[in-house]
Amino acid sequence: MSELTQYLVCDVELKVSGPHQKTVAAWAASALRRIADRLERHEFDDGHHDVTDNTGRPIGSVYFDFSEGYESDEP
Repeated sequence: MSELTQYLVCDVELKVSGPHQKTVAAWAASALRRIADRLERHEFDDGHHDVTDNTGRPIGSVYFDFSEGYESDEP
């Protein structure tokens, strides 16, 4: 029998606005880095979580589904 495989489903939805495309891209990238840092520190549980910008203003949400199962051929 094979060992259990860990799975993670992650959906991110951000709506960032700003004066220029370069600025908006930088702000979105910053928010994604904060999500990644928190994920590596195991600060998220299953479910939806609000995402904020550097000032604390809501800009979207992230959803995590942590699970385990036996490896399959399905994507």
